[in-house]
Amino acid sequence: MPQKQNHLLRLPYQYVEWQNTSGYKSTICFQIFVKNVFEVSPFISVIHVSFFAIFAGSKSFIQKTLMGKRIRKKDDAFNILQTAVEAMQDKKAKKIVSLDLTKIHNAVTNYFLICHASSKTQLGAIYDNVLEFVRKECETKPYNKEGLENAEWILIDYVDVVVHIFLEDIRPFYNLEGLWADAGIKEYESYD
Repeated sequence: MPQKQNHLLRLPYQYVEWQNTSGYKSTICFQIFVKNVFEVSPFISVIHVSFFAIFAGSKSFIQKTLMGKRIRKKDDAFNILQTAVEAMQDKKAKKIVSLDLTKIHNAVTNYFLICHASSKTQLGAIYDNVLEFVRKECETKPYNKEGLENAEWILIDYVDVVVHIFLEDIRPFYNLEGLWADAGIKEYESYD
């Protein structure tokens, strides 16, 4: 009969670095806990471990976080959403709405944030402002950006939040609010 010895051993933090196909380098930090050791014989033991991933990001970011210098996670979806709304309001975007897709099965993201501009100049200003605000406040960059060439519909993909900035006459044609009618809609103060 195996004899159970109750141990809890916490191994030091481990770091693994990887590079995705876009060339973005990131680090994941994890810790292994040894929960139980079952001694089967004097030469054989069965070890029950648990694996706990802590953070992903740059190694310096992870180390600062582990040392308690950063308490809340700035780049979560809700913070990105709120910061992008502020950036849109700052440049007088029109009809700002967010679609909450979290309750829709197989949705591509958690939130869509949609607004429109009356000119290509304003559309570009809103785009630049969203990038700047989110980079400064949330310390994150978009995963992808589309539509800069035509400047009629610009998409900024932050993975959990996708920002859509339309020209005023293009927005009704695509009608994202109607396409995702099952989503919860929240309207924000804007300059209509």
